[in-house]
Amino acid sequence: MSRFFATGTDSESETSSEEEQIVRAPAPVYTFSDDEEETKRVVRSLKEKRYEELEGIIHSLRNHKKIKDFSSALASFEELQKAYSRALSVIQKEENGVAPRFFVRALTELDDWVTTAWNDRDARKAMSKGNSKALTSIRQKLRKYAKDFDMEITKFRENPDLPDDDDERKDTSSSDESDEEEKVKEKPRARRSPEPPRRPPPQDDESSDSMDWGSSSSESSSSSDDEIRGAATLREKFLKRTTERDEDEERDRRRARRERKERAGKVSKKDQADDGGEWETDSDIDAALVVKKLGEISAARGRKRTDRRAQLELLHELRTVAQQHNLGDALQLKLRAATVAALFDYNPKVSDAMKPEYWSRLVENVDAMVTILLAHTDMVLSENITEENEQLVTPPYQVRGCVLTALERLDDEFTKLLKECDPHSNEYVERLKDEVRVSALIDRVCQVVERDGSPQEICRAYLRKIDHLYYKFDPRAVKKDLPAGEETSTKKMENLCKYIYANDDSDRLRTRAILSHIYHHALHDNWFQARDLLLMSHLQENVQHSDPSTQILYNRTMANLGLCAFRRGNVKEAHGCLAELMMTGKPKELLAQGLLPQRQHERSKEQEKIEKQRQMPFHMHINLELLECVYLVSAMLIEIPYMAAHEFDARRRMISKTFYQNLRASERQALVGPPESMREHAVAAARAMRRGDWRACLNFIVNEKMNAKVWDLMVGAENVRAMLGRLIREESLRTYLFTYAHVYASLSLRSLADMFELPRQRVHSLVSKMIINEDALFVQ
Repeated sequence: MSRFFATGTDSESETSSEEEQIVRAPAPVYTFSDDEEETKRVVRSLKEKRYEELEGIIHSLRNHKKIKDFSSALASFEELQKAYSRALSVIQKEENGVAPRFFVRALTELDDWVTTAWNDRDARKAMSKGNSKALTSIRQKLRKYAKDFDMEITKFRENPDLPDDDDERKDTSSSDESDEEEKVKEKPRARRSPEPPRRPPPQDDESSDSMDWGSSSSESSSSSDDEIRGAATLREKFLKRTTERDEDEERDRRRARRERKERAGKVSKKDQADDGGEWETDSDIDAALVVKKLGEISAARGRKRTDRRAQLELLHELRTVAQQHNLGDALQLKLRAATVAALFDYNPKVSDAMKPEYWSRLVENVDAMVTILLAHTDMVLSENITEENEQLVTPPYQVRGCVLTALERLDDEFTKLLKECDPHSNEYVERLKDEVRVSALIDRVCQVVERDGSPQEICRAYLRKIDHLYYKFDPRAVKKDLPAGEETSTKKMENLCKYIYANDDSDRLRTRAILSHIYHHALHDNWFQARDLLLMSHLQENVQHSDPSTQILYNRTMANLGLCAFRRGNVKEAHGCLAELMMTGKPKELLAQGLLPQRQHERSKEQEKIEKQRQMPFHMHINLELLECVYLVSAMLIEIPYMAAHEFDARRRMISKTFYQNLRASERQALVGPPESMREHAVAAARAMRRGDWRACLNFIVNEKMNAKVWDLMVGAENVRAMLGRLIREESLRTYLFTYAHVYASLSLRSLADMFELPRQRVHSLVSKMIINEDALFVQ
């Protein structure tokens, strides 16, 4: 009540007391607007939060891997370890302590990436200092951290193509979110604003008359309340409600998701049927049905997500079913050929070697194919037979395939296996024992090809047999008294090579056969046969146009021919054969026995990779120290007498540049110590020969150290040492006469024979030859 009416009449005071008892209208309660109703609150479990955190870190880690940012990858890996530690309680509760598959996949991919980067030494050298340091750190930390997950990583590597379990988790979380959304939407609909109480009616006229001032104000407030409530009701009446529509849309989304799952289940079942996973119900198993299933399995080859191990198991089961129902050996042969092709496909990288266990399975399957072919004379396996013309039920059987091609690839994989092993380990010896199996298999394939193959296929099979025979020494071949009817390796090589000479249509097979034949002759000291075959073939003129493997074989043949000439005492011929190899300074690369350190981007990574694939297995290597020693000794026996004869000749030429440079470098030294290496022994012997001291020269060349390093490695080492002593005495005699002839007025043959411990007839022959050629300075 206003202060102006504080001193009114009694009637006014009564009305004022009545006025004070009026019930005040409550504050209006408004309903939530539709915008507030549409606000969705998503409730996520702790498991989802932790897993999403891990997935986010893994995603960033993969991005770092794409750009090869090792520093950022190290930081992400450390963050991933911390995130996994935070999620460990959830994993132990929900997954029984088993790491999620997507986390194990991330660790495996990171391990493969780090290992590949670490093995690439050239790329590591080109890295920045920070990246190189980060790579070392992440490698150490990952190896230490991954030890806790060895079992999970091993299981993952066995089946890496299986999908991760995060898709199912995402589907279940989305369905849970939809249920939560429905609950949240139902709550605002249940809330209704309470209707405010109405104002009580007036009791009498007097009170109404006395309340004109106050009633006007209260009426205005009540009218404003009615207007607000009416406006809210009117707004609700004309506003388009979306709750029912949202429910319908969510229901449709759930139905579509359920249909997608059902469709995916049908597709997976269909894929399993396409892969040959199941047989049709109530079907009679016959050859046609097995061939159909085989076609379904073969159709999956080359697909991105194809499980190659599962394919091998399916082929094995299919072969077992065919064997149980006695569907014939022709069908077994076709299934074996499909298994061989699947085994070759199991290794994704052609440049890498197969695993030994899969190579053993490969040998077993090819051997089974050969056994079937040898047991049935009316069965033909050929690439010229189309699948439509195959005959698998009734003879004569015709099957599409080629056992010779399988044998060639098997032999190549065997060579890769040997090159992958450490040559000084027991593993290499164990792998080398398998060559007996390969050689026996080649012999059996030759029988099949000789019966059913064309002349060109027979040449290919014979060449594989030659490749395993030409570098092996046969002691029986050097014996003069052999039992009648016994065939040596020399005789085998001659028969095989003669067939290739007569029937080969391509120059490559004939060229390789000739080089292998020469190599085998030289290995058994058949010098004249090897030399004549090389001269008649004219290979020196055309070998530069051959493929790299043939050029490597040519270099190996020339090296072995030089050793043969040296063993037979033909020093000039030995020097001529070895000069081209040794003067380049790269005999190791030319013989495909290793790569020299790279100089200033001399070759690219691709070239280096290709050259590594061409390397020869260790057991086929030629001793490089033996080659160098033979070359230096041959050069000494030729160069020293020539230098003594043309000491004052201004136009004197160098016969061996390598030997001449080593000799000049030794002469420039102020103090020369006792020789230690093989090269130093050869140079010291040359300096002794220049003085005519043949005993010192012989002691430098033939001693315990040189015998162990060089001469004992040769066949007939005693004969070689005797030949060396004779040649050193003769050449020392010629050098002595060239150097000191002007000192003597006359020399008797007896004194020369006693001085050099040579027969008098041999001294007479040497001196007479020098006189005829006008080589001796004492001839006036």
